[in-house]
Amino acid sequence: MWADLAPIGRDPDSHGYRRSAWTGADADCRTWFQEQAETRGLTYETDRNGNQWAWLGDPTAGDAVVTGSHLDSVPDGGAFDGPLGVVSSFAALDELRARGATFTKPLAITNFGDEEGARFGLACVGSRLTAGKLTREAAYELRDADGVSLPEAMEAAGYDPSTIGADPERLARIGAFVELHVEQGRALDLSGDAVGIASAIWPHGRWRFDFRGEANHAGTTRLVDRRDPMLSYAETVLAARREAELAGAVATFGKIAVEPNGVNAIPSLVRGWLDSRAADQDTLDTVVTAIEKAAREYADRHGIDLDVVRESFTPVVELEHALRDELGTILREHTGQGRDIPVLGTGAGHDAGILSESIPTAMLFVRNPTGVSHSPAEYAAEDDCLAGVRALADVLEGLACR
Repeated sequence: MWADLAPIGRDPDSHGYRRSAWTGADADCRTWFQEQAETRGLTYETDRNGNQWAWLGDPTAGDAVVTGSHLDSVPDGGAFDGPLGVVSSFAALDELRARGATFTKPLAITNFGDEEGARFGLACVGSRLTAGKLTREAAYELRDADGVSLPEAMEAAGYDPSTIGADPERLARIGAFVELHVEQGRALDLSGDAVGIASAIWPHGRWRFDFRGEANHAGTTRLVDRRDPMLSYAETVLAARREAELAGAVATFGKIAVEPNGVNAIPSLVRGWLDSRAADQDTLDTVVTAIEKAAREYADRHGIDLDVVRESFTPVVELEHALRDELGTILREHTGQGRDIPVLGTGAGHDAGILSESIPTAMLFVRNPTGVSHSPAEYAAEDDCLAGVRALADVLEGLACR
């Protein structure tokens, strides 16, 4: 399975993956998912929001156990973020069948669409729509860098956008959702464990900073006469790093748009997107407030107009404690070592976090020895991936086969 997925959407120069939602690479990943489902004799379906499902047992019976993740990527992303969870889900089912497990509940494997938000700027679109956290009206307003709307992209990919929206009936049939994911940090590497359990997802958000100045000639305009928004933006980037360090949080300006974007032109507009995350809400508020305050001071100093818009926000997500503890008990029993499985928080958002207010959710992490993610250098060793498959199989057996 891993070898089949490996070439899809891989850039020959960067060696990273470009699997944005509703593109050709995304379509190839979706075809792969459907083939995996049908090869195993599972019931395949696509829901009203474009999410894919592969069912073992009656999808309408209720109290289903669901696992899976996503197959799309950030620009030049790594091979593991998302796909590891989907591949491991199919592999875990194979393992359970090899064990001769008898399922007492329906089991589903899912691929949630547009988790990364790389194309339309909003993460977890498929799960947000399903959970009613993104309205149809708001989804219709989403546009990519070329001005293509979400419904236009879906329609071009062969899906009917008129059906998108909350899907409470589907969620009501799910008793638990368990998502396996490569760790996006080094906590497991430092503890020496191959697999861990998630405790909570940090609150996080995205803010757009629009610095507006005056376009002018780069060669003839005196420095003292310039209203250059790039200066205010650059100072704000440094302020973000400083404030994050002081608070023990993270803050990143990772995307920028410049107008008119000419080498010999002073910009009239610099638009930068801030991503910030922290272990708790108060810390996040402190960091973002301090960054905005610094940005406004820099803008005033250079005669720049500044608008700040919060484009998305997800509060702290405490994954259900009872299900988390049940996973720990199951894994302790199967390892026979009597030791606790590490429980760790994460600064990355996931579909499991979006769904947590609607259904019981839990997450397993697989060790990432470098801690690198959203990069071609993202990595997990094969032995650790197999340990993740066994752990997921153990969990699914404990939840769906008793």
